[in-house]
Amino acid sequence: MYKVYVNGKPFFMGTPESTGELGLLIGKKNYHSPYLGKRKQIKQYLDLLEKNEAVESVVLYCDQPELMWADFLSCFKLIEAAGGYVTGPDERLLVFYRRGSWDLPKGKIDPGELPEEAAVREVQEETGLEDVVLGYFMLHTWHTYREKGDRILKKTWWYRMTTGSKLVTPQVEEDIEQIEWVEPKSWLATNPVVYGSIRDVIKVGLQ
Repeated sequence: MYKVYVNGKPFFMGTPESTGELGLLIGKKNYHSPYLGKRKQIKQYLDLLEKNEAVESVVLYCDQPELMWADFLSCFKLIEAAGGYVTGPDERLLVFYRRGSWDLPKGKIDPGELPEEAAVREVQEETGLEDVVLGYFMLHTWHTYREKGDRILKKTWWYRMTTGSKLVTPQVEEDIEQIEWVEPKSWLATNPVVYGSIRDVIKVGLQ
């Protein structure tokens, strides 16, 4: 099943069986529909998520979700980014506050750069950490936004990382106001303001 955040809300695409397991209550807040094979339908639901704050999710399903996913991708310009789930010597997670939300370090992949290289670079630049050890690949997250009227789909590669240092310097040029080391499970339980895709990364990191 595919999951993309549109205006901070999930757009799911999968088979009737996989989307049925989501357990979402179908109604005016959660739209659930078969995919009819037309990109116009995808764009209509994208507009709905972007413009109607009351809508919480959209689910499209069909027997060949990979074809639906290809149609979805064709609606966007793709940009790739990479980031890190960074834990310190006491297993606490590095998070920072930026532009009204808590976040993890990440950024766009430069031309000719590998995703893992970009992830380490972004962690070092945004946090000031130099002692960063790259671990395993965790997952991809996907979210959309508008740029000069164009629809942009950002694919982010996430990697597990460790560090032996807790001395950090927020990159103020990127509007990072505050960096903290938190116990991830209890921190999520406080319901901080954090993007859904970042919650997904942290939940995978806790597994």
